[in-house]
Amino acid sequence: MNPWNKGFTKETHPSIKKTSQTMRNKKIDNFRRWREEMKKIGIIPNGYPPLKKSRKLAEYLGVVLGDGNISKFPRTERIIISCNSKNIGFIKRYSLFTEELFNKKPTVSKVWNANNVRISLYQKNISMRLEVPSGNRNNYKFKIPDWILKNNNYLISLLRGLYEAEGSLSIHAKTYTYNFQFRNVNQNLLKAVENGLRILGYHPEVRKDAIRLRKKIEVAKFKELIKFRIYQ
Repeated sequence: MNPWNKGFTKETHPSIKKTSQTMRNKKIDNFRRWREEMKKIGIIPNGYPPLKKSRKLAEYLGVVLGDGNISKFPRTERIIISCNSKNIGFIKRYSLFTEELFNKKPTVSKVWNANNVRISLYQKNISMRLEVPSGNRNNYKFKIPDWILKNNNYLISLLRGLYEAEGSLSIHAKTYTYNFQFRNVNQNLLKAVENGLRILGYHPEVRKDAIRLRKKIEVAKFKELIKFRIYQ
């Protein structure tokens, strides 16, 4: 039986692993000619240019900071955006954003036995181009980039992405209670959201793990401003 049918990979099969390591040590690249041919016909990109500054990139950055994760591997990186499988609009919107920004169609898959969908893509230098670190970001010292701070349209888009990922809106008309909040454990991200709201003229309420808008007029205005949960 073919050993590859027994669950082996080139990293786990003893003879293949040894051959692979020998070729690495001798710097032998037997796929070089094939790789160069694929680059010529455009199947493999020659490089990965910086992502163009835009409202789309700013919004996508917000979603990644809220619901995304970047994993680093020896030869590539993977970005995953997780969301509720019932939120079809979210899935369609940010799958399209991923494809347009990285010029590659992402994989959209439902997590087995869970009400969750993952939008994922493998490519090199994702972290560097997004300027977002890979791995756990609970203590990431995020600051709103200057290119976003200097443009209110970009700032609105960043906040939309953040609220689409980690925002919630509750209105109780009988008691005149309004709560439009962004919740996260990263204090630097909470501070960035607070600063962004204040720059746009809002008066957020600051909690330990959340930033809230509680005034009826501000809740309505901000909901319309960022087109919260509107997917077109």
